[in-house]
Amino acid sequence: QVQLVESGGGLVQAGGSLRLSCSVSGSTFSIDAIAWHRQAPGKQRESLAHIDSGGVATYVSSVKGRFTISRDNAKNMVYLQMNSLKPEDTAVYYCKLIRGYYTYWGQGTQVTVSS
Repeated sequence: QVQLVESGGGLVQAGGSLRLSCSVSGSTFSIDAIAWHRQAPGKQRESLAHIDSGGVATYVSSVKGRFTISRDNAKNMVYLQMNSLKPEDTAVYYCKLIRGYYTYWGQGTQVTVSS
């Protein structure tokens, strides 16, 4: 059974940084792609960053240059380093594992950026 658990969210001032972690279990992690998404109140969930099994990362334009996705296959962990945070980055952040046609989600972690 695949399980994803996010951590590292919290309250931070604008301009600050946070590092989110996603722990993955029950998966052949090294061959799976992982993505980070977020959902702000009243808005649709949006994709932020994606990293494939080879470590190639892609980003949505709104976070490119500020956020960095990385993975540690030995630890079954994925990270999202978030710098230069803005109030509009306030949302619940989710990690997602992608295996072929199947996707698995974590429960999310709240990030709040104060102005």
